[in-house]
Amino acid sequence: MCGRYSLTKLENLLRQFAFLRFYPGPVPAPDPPDRPRYNIAPTQAVLVIANNHPDRLEHFRWGLIPSWAKDPSIGSRLINARAETLAEKPAFRTALRRRRCLVPADGFFEWRVGPDQSKTPMYIHLKGGGLFAFAGLWDVWHSPDGSEVHSCTLITGEPNELVKPIHDRMPVIMPKAYYEQWLDPKEQEPAALIGFLRPYPALEMEAYPVSRAVNSAKNDSPQCVEPALPARGLFGEDV
Repeated sequence: MCGRYSLTKLENLLRQFAFLRFYPGPVPAPDPPDRPRYNIAPTQAVLVIANNHPDRLEHFRWGLIPSWAKDPSIGSRLINARAETLAEKPAFRTALRRRRCLVPADGFFEWRVGPDQSKTPMYIHLKGGGLFAFAGLWDVWHSPDGSEVHSCTLITGEPNELVKPIHDRMPVIMPKAYYEQWLDPKEQEPAALIGFLRPYPALEMEAYPVSRAVNSAKNDSPQCVEPALPARGLFGEDV
């Protein structure tokens, strides 16, 4: 599962995706829309590059609402989509063929469970802090009042060797070599895409514990991604 991530260096975003232009999009953006985001949470507006407009950065709602849903509440349960079952699940199989997206990020969070069942938030990112993109799917839901809700989900898969001791799933980070095909507007067969959804190389990533401030979506500051200070014992030793 991936339930939190960050996107803090928007200047890097426009440099890496030089073909993009910012487009207000169908979902209201945070205020201001280009501020750094240190603790992005489900149901919030997130920046997306969708395959119907691969030259645009748009804001979609995080939590997929399938076009056939009776109401939008299902979105809070579809923040992630398992790579292994995308081609089978009704909520995702058509989107895999027709509605794919990339979701830019520069880190994500998972919670490591200790022997005493305590949970330590871990920040996971590329070495050097570079930008990357999650593989995602999107859809459009039409509300009874006639308005449209554009939403997305992040695809998750097996963890790499770095993440495995932390969590049994990790979001799929799309290699740059596959961006063009993933964002192709044409309908594609699942068999041509599933091979893209592999664990990202562990040697290119690192992880460290961060403050429990990230546990609350209300906290969205640099503190969420800063390394946590070690606990100190009675005589000042690390514990």
